[in-house]
Amino acid sequence: MKSNNTASHARRASCARFAAFASAFAMALLGGCSSLLPPPPPPDNIYLLEAKVPPISTPDDARAAQQKRGSVLAVSMPRARAGFDTAQMVWVNQEHGLKVYSRNRWADTPARMLAPLFAQTLERSSAFHAVVQAPSAVSATLRLDTELIRLQQDFSVQPSRVQFTLSAQLIDTNTRRVIASAEFDEAENAASEDAYGGVRAANLALERLLVKLAAFCVKHAPMP
Repeated sequence: MKSNNTASHARRASCARFAAFASAFAMALLGGCSSLLPPPPPPDNIYLLEAKVPPISTPDDARAAQQKRGSVLAVSMPRARAGFDTAQMVWVNQEHGLKVYSRNRWADTPARMLAPLFAQTLERSSAFHAVVQAPSAVSATLRLDTELIRLQQDFSVQPSRVQFTLSAQLIDTNTRRVIASAEFDEAENAASEDAYGGVRAANLALERLLVKLAAFCVKHAPMP
């Protein structure tokens, strides 16, 4: 009986050693396989379209703003031309061709980031009784419709340059008549030849565009 117990114990010890060896071998094999896999790609760089919301500063516009305080202005969600209704950052180096950065993108589509900036700028102009983003339950007397025509970093020139183009229409909501329309085109040289240089240039161009858009609305809004 003693010899049988000894043999049984030896078999169990042998099985335990084999299991430990098999486990170590499997871990080593997995480690070897993982070293053959490519490393994960780096995360995308994500950027915002943002600008200091400027006040209207010219005396003529300030007087007009005081006279038009009774109007309620609704700011529609901007539309975007084909190729620019995307969170991808667009660049060009030849006519008629659009390219996008692979590891750099906007936090949202430019149109969606522009809408609150337009509303904030017009609110701070003090030209209107209220400024709301459409759709809204508030009844508005005027509506601002905009379209992003172009937002791209142009590498066909040196230094590269951001081109920012927006069209705008001011509409009487009661008659559905277009009161005024305009196109704003801003360009800003990039400080560096990369996506971040384009982001900084885009936001500088945006600041100037906001000033012009606010002045346009104050100038053409009819008296309430």
